[in-house]
Amino acid sequence: MAVVAGAVVLTSGLCAPAALAAGGPAPYAFAEDARTVKGSSTTSDAPRLTAGAVYRDALPRDGKLIYRVDLDAASHAYVSAVAVPPPGAELSFQDELKISLQDRDGSDCSSATARFGSAEFARPVAAYADRTLDPDRSLCQEAGSYYVVVERDGKETSSGEPWGLELRHVLEPRLKAPGPTAAPTVWPSASPQPPAGGPRERAGGTGFFDAPGLAEGEWTDRITPGESRFYRVPVDWGQQLFVSADLGSSAGDGFVGSALPVSLYNPALGLVDSEDTLSYDGRQKSAVFEPLPPVAYENRFSSDSETNALRFAGWYYLRVSLDPEVGKKFGEKPYGLTLRVNVEGEAGAAPPYAGPAGIFAVTEDDRQAAADGESGPRAEDSGAMRLVAAGGIGTGTVLLLTLGLWTALARRRAAGAGAAGVAGTGAAAPVAGGPVPPSPDASTLYGPSRGR
Repeated sequence: MAVVAGAVVLTSGLCAPAALAAGGPAPYAFAEDARTVKGSSTTSDAPRLTAGAVYRDALPRDGKLIYRVDLDAASHAYVSAVAVPPPGAELSFQDELKISLQDRDGSDCSSATARFGSAEFARPVAAYADRTLDPDRSLCQEAGSYYVVVERDGKETSSGEPWGLELRHVLEPRLKAPGPTAAPTVWPSASPQPPAGGPRERAGGTGFFDAPGLAEGEWTDRITPGESRFYRVPVDWGQQLFVSADLGSSAGDGFVGSALPVSLYNPALGLVDSEDTLSYDGRQKSAVFEPLPPVAYENRFSSDSETNALRFAGWYYLRVSLDPEVGKKFGEKPYGLTLRVNVEGEAGAAPPYAGPAGIFAVTEDDRQAAADGESGPRAEDSGAMRLVAAGGIGTGTVLLLTLGLWTALARRRAAGAGAAGVAGTGAAAPVAGGPVPPSPDASTLYGPSRGR
């Protein structure tokens, strides 16, 4: 039992994401369990991606990599690609990452492109392609083999080093019965009141894998030029997310356009929205997303890309990057970063999925992970330890009940033996209510309650 209690204490004391390495931004944090894969140049040799797994590859300049996924006719499918140019790579507004999901006839089920835009500096970008089951469509609806095509394009003057590539393949179950097929056209657009409680510190991660959770509130961090920080927020069905990012003031003179690009991604790492128009002159500046619609299953039927991406509940990811030019103009140092997060509305009922929702849901453990600032791996560890602790408490309860029963039986036997002694030998009977073996309590066995 002491091992369980000690493990709970250690889990609750997990440290924040690692600090920046001296001399420059920390590298992108690829998933620790990512499998190495080598994409093919043809569909004939394309390696297979398994649903639920994460893969790692390298995307060459002007290159194309092809992978295979085997899909059923009962699930929506998503494949995301995160491109990670090396730090300091020369990029232009023409540099882009494109991902497509194609059937065996070479037709696109869907495709998406991630561009660096006017903020021409190296930072991770992500996009996904999907196969959505739709009774009104005939293309890409049957079970079978499909192909994921990942491409890179850019100017001749752009750096030629390969980009790191992180791939994810996830499935979403279809509904038990057809539901609404019309996306909402109106939703609350008024900005909410600033979150209460005052600022709290929360160190961002260096990738989607180690992004810490954020609950509703005001959060502060530090970001260095050329660095990208990652965070995640649980958003349930029917809830509406409001996010802003503020870059603190600094001494010095200069001007940097597109100084703080901010991007929001959905649970499958599809781009929801980007804000890259923040220009910095040393005075504090704020990047604010326009009001987004509440999360709803029927959003997937919208032609608007932002609404379409808010199609499921789960963890929504925020990537904030600081242009290296800020360091050249205002000094190579950490800059103050403030995030304001509002999650408006009560959580609604999940759609009637025909199977487990997987990552497309928000659980009580997710909400606790957001409050505690845990990343995905740490949240899984904490959840496992909470189960172990709960199991230990359950075992302790049984033990206490057993000890209590034993004490009661001992008292009855002692009383019975005393009565027999009086009747048979004339010896004095034990005094009623006399000393009995003490019954240990829960705090003695397991330590004080931890409130769970």
